[in-house]
Amino acid sequence: MLGRSIELQQIQDLFDSNRFEYLVMYGRRRIGKTTILEEFAKNNNSIFYPAQEKNDFLNLEEFSRIIQVKLGGMYISPFNSWRDAFEYIDKKAEKRIAIIIDEFPFLADTNPSIKSILQHTIDHLWKNNKNIFLILCGSAVSFMETDVMGRKSPLHDRQTASLEILPFDYLDSSLFYPNYSNEEKILAYGILGGVPRYLEAVDETKSIQKNISEKIIRRGSFLYEEPQNLLRAELRDTNVYNSILSAIAHGKNKPTEIGDFVHEEKSKVAKYLITLQTMRWIEKRIPCGDNLQSRKGIYVLKDNFFKFYFRYEFTNNAYYSMLGAEEASQEIMEDISNYMGDVFEGICQEYFIRKAKERKLPFIPYKIGKWWGNNPTIKAQDDVDILMIDKTGTKGLFVECKFTSKPMTYDEYIDLETAMLAFPNIEEKKMYFISKSGYSESVIEAAKKDGTVLLTLDDLFI
Repeated sequence: MLGRSIELQQIQDLFDSNRFEYLVMYGRRRIGKTTILEEFAKNNNSIFYPAQEKNDFLNLEEFSRIIQVKLGGMYISPFNSWRDAFEYIDKKAEKRIAIIIDEFPFLADTNPSIKSILQHTIDHLWKNNKNIFLILCGSAVSFMETDVMGRKSPLHDRQTASLEILPFDYLDSSLFYPNYSNEEKILAYGILGGVPRYLEAVDETKSIQKNISEKIIRRGSFLYEEPQNLLRAELRDTNVYNSILSAIAHGKNKPTEIGDFVHEEKSKVAKYLITLQTMRWIEKRIPCGDNLQSRKGIYVLKDNFFKFYFRYEFTNNAYYSMLGAEEASQEIMEDISNYMGDVFEGICQEYFIRKAKERKLPFIPYKIGKWWGNNPTIKAQDDVDILMIDKTGTKGLFVECKFTSKPMTYDEYIDLETAMLAFPNIEEKKMYFISKSGYSESVIEAAKKDGTVLLTLDDLFI
């Protein structure tokens, strides 16, 4: 199974413990939760129940069938209640067994009392039964965090572990298309992000442009429909959410700017932004080093595929329909370097996080992220693509990321040196550059003198 060994080991460790365990596992749709659970269940004694969007009686009937066949050898009849079903498991679990309920929100939607029933079962039966390992899994992130683990939930504090399944980073994502060049791997990740279901759609026998044409722009393809299907499945007022996501994709990053763009009140926009944050589709970004209450905060799309979709397909849908998928993909590729600017910064940040974990940086960053603000030395606004600061606040790594078709120039080298002047309290400073197209001779010479690190796309895959 590609890229999920850590998550599988975490679940296995819980199964191997000698006590009752209860894991809450969650993550956005298409992230691969069910695949992980199925892989775990193949190698361990398990009851795997995928809840469905049907009424409570039918879900209980199916659950009854599965546990009776597994624990009793044959199906007799449905239990009268979920409480009876859970008590049956307690009596019949003669050896270690995982009880996996996938898409638990479907059960709780039709029978909200199931949370209280489970709470009573855990408190009075299962917590003393070392043979039971319960896993509740769900795609509705806000529900799992609030209605399952939240303070007002009957199940609050009952879990012995929680696990949010996150998208792959650029390096794990590249395992899905091993025959691509490193530049193509970066582009594919920049367009699709790290969601396994999207990565599986890539046909690495075809160019990036062909994949855009056939897998995203072409009407009727899975990725063509995916963003709207997700929005309709998760949210109401999809027209407003679409408008807000489109605004952010086009650089409208503050509530006032977004409100003006979509012609909605700032207070209303703020509520929608909170929902999108909870769903992990956007994030609020503040300059690295600022406190969380910074007024400089901006909203950005967190998911690369959403960035791509709302920048191109959503905005130009009617135009692309007339132009045709092939020519539309050509137009997109002509603009792709502009699109990849912010995306490439995110990829480079993932690289440095990996290197920090491998202990291959001068220090472990206490703060890491993009910085923007006033540079008093030049009395103007300035920015740093990636800033890393140590725990003492006296050491800093300053990074510039370039995804352009020309080698990086000496002027750009000087720009980062100038930006460092905005941080007089950082005593030890080191510069890093990551450039798709290499460096001018003057940059290479300056880097040798200064001890600056020059990296290429190939270095990101070492």
